[in-house]
Amino acid sequence: MDAKTLLVAGLGAMLVIYAVTVIRGGLEMPTALQSAIGFVTAFFDTLGIGSFATTTAVYKLRHMVPVKLIPGTLNVGHTLPTIAQAFIYAQLVPVDSTTLVLMIAAAVAGSWLGAGVVVRWPRGRIQIGMGIALFGAAALMLMTALKLFPVGGETQGLVGVRLVIGVAGNFVLGALMMLGIGLYAPCMILVYLLGMNPAAAFPIMMGSCAFLMPMSSVRFVRTHTYQPQAALGLALGGLPAALIAALMVKSLPLDAVRWLVVAVVLYTAANMLLTAKGDHAEVAVAHA
Repeated sequence: MDAKTLLVAGLGAMLVIYAVTVIRGGLEMPTALQSAIGFVTAFFDTLGIGSFATTTAVYKLRHMVPVKLIPGTLNVGHTLPTIAQAFIYAQLVPVDSTTLVLMIAAAVAGSWLGAGVVVRWPRGRIQIGMGIALFGAAALMLMTALKLFPVGGETQGLVGVRLVIGVAGNFVLGALMMLGIGLYAPCMILVYLLGMNPAAAFPIMMGSCAFLMPMSSVRFVRTHTYQPQAALGLALGGLPAALIAALMVKSLPLDAVRWLVVAVVLYTAANMLLTAKGDHAEVAVAHA
């Protein structure tokens, strides 16, 4: 049994764990709007934009989910589309099996072993630092896309020192997810700068989250810190969106994927800086 087959089997196990968890938490039929939100956010998530920030913005704007329940609702609701994304991209997008499995395992290990350390770091400072770093990386990628700064980007896997760097980097990204910092865009940057085909980031980043999120869903359901109806809307609306968007990414030429990565990184960098500014303002008001 090769590495990709083992990965698919592992995703199947995660799907079973998730299904049992959600059923035990109770099912409540979502509204058309809740399912539509799931469709739109999962569609862009499958293209690498990420879904947490966009879903949170809608929930806050329309006061649909209490703030305290938003993190759990996001994790439980977006798990099913994320597992679907990982299934799809593991089959459709060429990537070295060893690189794929090791980087996913590193992200999972980082989320568990690094959480105790990372959660003590100031969230705002990490967001500012990563936001600035992502802007810098996006500038390098933009120069590459414009043929001003040649960088490799054709290989489907990593070996030697680059593999060690990739595994270590994804370990850190897995740990940073415990602070609510999305893994998608930073993982795109990591894969790109290590010389891999940008499209190879999709199965790596989605596989990482597909193994992390079902386990976090268990915790949220067990403690009743999520909104079951809204979460089911994200799941049911997001599943078909993931299938549709995945076919679009498969058909995109490499240059288009590179431009997509630039757009994703710029969006994520701006979102990180704006979120850090908002968190700082809230803290200042709380202490006023």
